[in-house]
Order: sequence, then C-alpha cells, then structure tokens
Amino acid sequence: MAEFNLKKKQKYQPNISAFLAVCGRNYAHILKWLPDQITVNVPWQVEGEFGKLSINLLENTKYTQLIEISRPIPNGHFFKSPNAIVRVYHDAQLAEVLTSQQIYRLKPVYDYPNIHMHHSDEKFQVNAFLEELLKIGSLRVTCQS
Repeated sequence: MAEFNLKKKQKYQPNISAFLAVCGRNYAHILKWLPDQITVNVPWQVEGEFGKLSINLLENTKYTQLIEISRPIPNGHFFKSPNAIVRVYHDAQLAEVLTSQQIYRLKPVYDYPNIHMHHSDEKFQVNAFLEELLKIGSLRVTCQS
C-alpha cells in the first residue's frame, strides 16, 4: 500500500527584522534626494543613470511625510508605470509603502491562495521592489512648477 505524507503547510510568519531592514534602506535612499524645503503638491524629478523618478509630496507633518513615487516609462502603452505612495517616518527613520499599483491598503500577511492572488508576503515584496526602484540613482534633482 502506498503511504501518503500529508504535511500541513505551515502558516507564513513575517520576518519583522527583514521588513524593518528594507524600510530602513528605503529611508536612506529617499533621504539622499529629499529636499529640506519642499511644498505640498509641487512635484520634482530625480534623474539617475537608469532613468527618472517623479516625486510628489502629498502630506507633510512634524514627524512624517507622505510622498508619491512613480517611474514614467516612455512608450509604456502596454503596462502601467510603477507607482507607490510611501509614508516616510523621520522619527523612526523608516519608509513604508502604503499603496502600490492597484493595491490600496497592503495587509501585513495574505492568506494564500486569495482572490487577488497576492503573495503571502506581498507587503515585504512591494517594499523590496521600492528599494530596487530607488536604486535608479540621484545624479540630479529637478523641481517642476
């Protein structure tokens, strides 16, 4: 007779240390090109070796800022440009993605499978993607009016 090894899949446990580390690195990248004096809804661009990022400050409080980061893609008719709304925590020195593309409120953990087919660690994955996006560089910061 054949034996079946039915192991129950272990529930995903988020790695808080890794998540905070990626948020800390994102904060460090953002701090390189975040102007000291910025005005709400006055966009600027960060140009690097591998492209441009469009940045817009949505909210500015004493300890936090809410910024929108997108990467315009020329001739990108077939897919959407990467876009994220990021909360920058200056007191904790962290930057966390709040919304990304069509995900309007990221949960810490998703059951898998789910109706939207998000990964169990979708929040970590989106913040890791932001880190890669921020590596475009900061050769030049230009303000638009």
